[in-house]
Amino acid sequence: MDLRSRILTYTEAFKPDGPYTSPDADQRDRLARGIGLLLDQDARKADELLAPIGLRVTRLTDTATGRRYDEVSASGKGASARWGRLYLNADSPVRWSAQVPHPVADRATEALGLRLLEDNPGGALVLAGAHRRAGDGSDRVADVAHREDSAFHLMVVELQKRGVPGIQLHGFAESSVKRYDAVLSSGAAQSAPGEASALADRLEADGLRVCRGWSAHCPLEGTSNVQGKTAQQHHATFLHLELAPDGRGEGPDSQEVVDALSGLLTTWAEEGSGR
Repeated sequence: MDLRSRILTYTEAFKPDGPYTSPDADQRDRLARGIGLLLDQDARKADELLAPIGLRVTRLTDTATGRRYDEVSASGKGASARWGRLYLNADSPVRWSAQVPHPVADRATEALGLRLLEDNPGGALVLAGAHRRAGDGSDRVADVAHREDSAFHLMVVELQKRGVPGIQLHGFAESSVKRYDAVLSSGAAQSAPGEASALADRLEADGLRVCRGWSAHCPLEGTSNVQGKTAQQHHATFLHLELAPDGRGEGPDSQEVVDALSGLLTTWAEEGSGR
């Protein structure tokens, strides 16, 4: 199985006029319990719990890297096909997460999240399942960074409950924030952990202009991001990273971004192994 092709084939179908319906309360309850079981390494029970709501757990082996992953994805073409996917490294405990709430809409953030998963062991990739404007053509229905009733949000929260730190990946148009190549913040938190400063230092050392949300007034700080708010409740580290186009996908700054983020994820993996 080619993990890269599997993920990018899934996201390339996302359209702003596509359908989207959030899971209802009973589905969300079952989903949260199922993800919890999977994170507690009971894939069989997780699959049994998720099956009635149109989701399944699949063990995959990536032909490019030889790494194994547990994938939570839709089992059919119903509403659950737009709820997103979760990928967990199956060969080691989960020490970090990369979160992509706006695939395609924030161009190439899905490719960046994928590269982090491929390059760094011990990770989880949480991927939204629809364009942020799907459903009704606005940001009100499918913008999972600002809704607590999404599968994406529930997956992130289950990781946060277990103390897994996360980096959420966003993108902005170059014309909208001309002074910066990246905006790094801790979302709703008023201060940032030491690894946030270290990440900003790495990005700046590679020539990127970084606005640090904890020490400057920055645009796009993500203070209303609901995953950032729940991270505070669960005492989990949450970083919100906005990138100009060149820092995403195959842009000229993208390798520098991947290298800097990989340094962050290595730090989190080492800290996690000591918990």
